[in-house]
Amino acid sequence: MRAGDEIRREAAGSDRQLGTGLGLALAAATGLAVANLYYAQPLLHTIGDDLGTSEGRTGLVVTAGQVGYAVGLAFVVPLGDLISRRRLIPTVLGGMAAALVGVAAAPSLPVLALALVVVGLGAVAAQLLVALTAGLAGDGERGRAVGTVMTGLLLGILLARTVAGGLAALFGWRGVFVVAAIVAVALAVGLARLLPPDGERVRIGYGAVLASTAELLRDLPELRRSALLGALGFATFSVFWTTISFHLAAAPFDWGDGAIGLLGLVGAAGAVCATAAGRLADRGLAAPGRVAAALAVVASFGLLWTGRHSVAAIVVGVVVLDVGVQGIQVLNQTVIYELAPEARSRITSAYMTLYFIGGALGSAVGAAAYDAGGWGRTCALGVALGGAAVLAATYALVRTSGRAGLRPAPARPAG
Repeated sequence: MRAGDEIRREAAGSDRQLGTGLGLALAAATGLAVANLYYAQPLLHTIGDDLGTSEGRTGLVVTAGQVGYAVGLAFVVPLGDLISRRRLIPTVLGGMAAALVGVAAAPSLPVLALALVVVGLGAVAAQLLVALTAGLAGDGERGRAVGTVMTGLLLGILLARTVAGGLAALFGWRGVFVVAAIVAVALAVGLARLLPPDGERVRIGYGAVLASTAELLRDLPELRRSALLGALGFATFSVFWTTISFHLAAAPFDWGDGAIGLLGLVGAAGAVCATAAGRLADRGLAAPGRVAAALAVVASFGLLWTGRHSVAAIVVGVVVLDVGVQGIQVLNQTVIYELAPEARSRITSAYMTLYFIGGALGSAVGAAAYDAGGWGRTCALGVALGGAAVLAATYALVRTSGRAGLRPAPARPAG
């Protein structure tokens, strides 16, 4: 029997419990889908040199992809509650593959940025997969399941930089996106065969789905708190990863694309905290866990500033930053998926739209900060945003102190 058939049978026979094989496959697919947003980051100085643009303008390439991702989260992800994700996800990935070809052929920065907006739209397949995972998992294993798939997502984000650096050293920066397009096509075909059938869909129109997404954000205070915290955390993440290639390409490091990409391997060490964070949420300790994770983000930028000329200090700072940001994200998503189980795609849309708006703003202001004041200004910005995340997490802890850790109360269904 083929592996895909075994995984589908495992899922069908588990009464919507997420089997190990399917869970790992979804984690890998999530990482491969989201990686397309980040291939450009370690290549920014090379892209800028090739297209003749400044560091500040080239940094907006990352912002373009994240803007597209935010738009996709707002307008594409809610469709997961309306039509079959088994059909939707491969379709979205196919469109992304075409856009990646456009990136590889882009003759100028504006064309490149436009193509990356479309790539961002397609990369929301990762969040459709996260919502699908949460729906397949049982109540007693949802935190662990979300932690597993988020491990795949973080590994995709971080290892994308390593892969991009290595491929660029062999084939040039345009070759990176040719390979990415081929992988996206293969992923679309594979998921069309692998994904299990969806359950019953909501019987409302697309406009009503979008309206109910906004209503969820309006009616669920915990969703708003989690979205604010997540946006601040991801803003700090984007500040670092948008500017680190400029810092390491300059003296005293003078690193090339391949060496900069290897830093993603270091950051991937932070992925080990994802499953642990999920288990923490399953025990009802999400609220204090989020405060600790936000404090780790602040500490990481202190390390990155004091050790700005030390590779070892930067390595430690990267690990601490990724542990903090990943901890915030896993704990947040475990919480929000319990708020309205029948509307998980819309919950994902509302939360992740604000999350990636935070990331896009972090990329933009991070590039501007580096352009204006170098690495010191960048780290000061990271500390400020991380401090705001600590305040947001502390506020959420206070507001939920009457409950066990942070297990959301049942919410009124939307839509």
